Amino acid sequence: MEVELLEIRQFLEQRNPFVYLSDELLNELPADIEIRYLRRGSGFPPKDGFMYIVRSGAIEIYDDDDELCEKLGEGDVYSVSCQLVNLSQCARGEATEDTLLYMLTCARLKALCRASPAFSEHFSSSVKERLKAAINTIQESDDPSVATMMIEVGSLIRKQPITVESGMTIRQTAALMSNKDVSSVMVMQNDELVGLVTDRDLRKRCVAIGLTGAEPIDQIMTLDPKTIEASTLTAQALMTMTRSRFHHLPVTQNGKLIGMITATDLANQQSANSAYLAADVRKAKTVADLVDVSKRLPNLHLRLAAASVTARHIGEAVSCLTDSITGRLLQMAEDELGPPPVAYVWMAGGSQARHEQSSHSDQDNALLLADEFDKAQHDTYFESLAKFVSDGLNACGFVYCPGNAMATNPEWRQPLKVWQGYFTRWIESPTPMSMMLSSIFFDLRPVTGKTELFTPLQKLILKKSQENRIFLAYMMANAMQHRPPLGFFRQFVLERGGEHDDTLDLKHRGIVPITDIARLLALSLGKEPVNTVERLRACAGSEVLSSDMAENLEDALEFIASLRIRHQADQIRKGKPADNYVPPRELSELEREHLKHAFRVIQTMQESMVKRFGADKLG
Repeated sequence: MEVELLEIRQFLEQRNPFVYLSDELLNELPADIEIRYLRRGSGFPPKDGFMYIVRSGAIEIYDDDDELCEKLGEGDVYSVSCQLVNLSQCARGEATEDTLLYMLTCARLKALCRASPAFSEHFSSSVKERLKAAINTIQESDDPSVATMMIEVGSLIRKQPITVESGMTIRQTAALMSNKDVSSVMVMQNDELVGLVTDRDLRKRCVAIGLTGAEPIDQIMTLDPKTIEASTLTAQALMTMTRSRFHHLPVTQNGKLIGMITATDLANQQSANSAYLAADVRKAKTVADLVDVSKRLPNLHLRLAAASVTARHIGEAVSCLTDSITGRLLQMAEDELGPPPVAYVWMAGGSQARHEQSSHSDQDNALLLADEFDKAQHDTYFESLAKFVSDGLNACGFVYCPGNAMATNPEWRQPLKVWQGYFTRWIESPTPMSMMLSSIFFDLRPVTGKTELFTPLQKLILKKSQENRIFLAYMMANAMQHRPPLGFFRQFVLERGGEHDDTLDLKHRGIVPITDIARLLALSLGKEPVNTVERLRACAGSEVLSSDMAENLEDALEFIASLRIRHQADQIRKGKPADNYVPPRELSELEREHLKHAFRVIQTMQESMVKRFGADKLG
């Protein structure tokens, strides 16, 4: 073989998908390759009817709205012209530096696909589809007991909701419940859910106090009952019921009432799993009891990982358990200290707020107090309350925040008006410190207490963020501190030095960048969700995030997080502390390739957002 052809063969044989070709096909291939040189600024592709392989240089691909879709570097393959798969409308590009291309006719490419099924697989699906397939490979499960915990409550609804109209009498309602053989009905007014009545209400609020039954049902119903979304997992729903002591929960889908679930329905589904230990949390009498329950969390992590439960659902499971432990600690604190002197809400921040915790994360929390709070009169109580809960969480394995972002810090134990002042200042006069705090305090969620106190704070945050483009630019600049670990020629950039030498930091280089992207997009559009996936879905199809890119980011997040979960489970099995540092040698060749695709999705979105939000123009 001539030297030039041998060089082409040696280049291709090391790169996906050409690694799947036989030696015979690889030997024949170089003679069919054409070579094309593009100067920087040249349009791409130079002509249709070819597949392109980047030998050196770089190319950017754009969609019809001039949004950056993809960046091609050495070894990347571009086959849109050959129409082997239904891809997105990203078919126009430009060489961003002098570029050398290998070109193969579409007819020859199709012949290779027929000759090699493994090679063909690369072209029979898009990068998005291959990433989804990789996620499914990691998450294949055959543990039915764990699978029941992952069922969405909407799938348990078998009957149309049984409802009565506001104003119907108690006697009429009781007759309907008997007729339909149900233990509860929902009360409607102008197609809106306004109340809930159970057989217990009939006994306690009607019969026991001697009502005649001619009174309107409104007199004994529970007003504005808590509802739950159909997409909520059964385990999470049961924990909500356990923590709040509800037995019935109306289920909604896209704001529409679709039915009712009961604790009995969920308990039957959960069987021995006991809703991720939440029932044992409720029974705990002392902090020591809670510590005993939390010691079983690593085993839960192992079991869920072994059953290949999604990383998103594992995060929800751990976070919900933390919520339950937090709520029980607050009950214990109030039992010891007495009732609170003013209303409060305990807020979770960071990964707990986003329902994305791993076992065991550190704690991020804060106290939001009613404006009647008087520091001289009331702070001793709330200082003791915060210390009791924070110490309890630490004992349970949720260690103190190294940055002191906890309710034990007086700065983060304040009345509503002070919190509103904090966020106004952070948004209107952004500083490096406020940007550092953004990953915690711009991801806040009320856990327990008078949760309606949180609503005006949330509204202020969303309104001021959406209106302030300078703040958003600073947030984007701060987000660029966490970049995916890809260097030139699409090679991994590994951590250097110390105990994590030659590893990939999947948290700070993969998960955090997507979390930062989702937070910024949600704030820019005034969207309420805090969970990263929910934020991406809420922003999808908007002027700042295409539906395709939202799906790509969600898949990238799930793939990276699943690799991290698997790595941590392996460490737990070996008796090591769980961390985020994965040596590439732990990954298969295909997993490394898929991971590069996931990192490139992040990289592409970051570069697009830097320009969109003006972060590149900051001094």
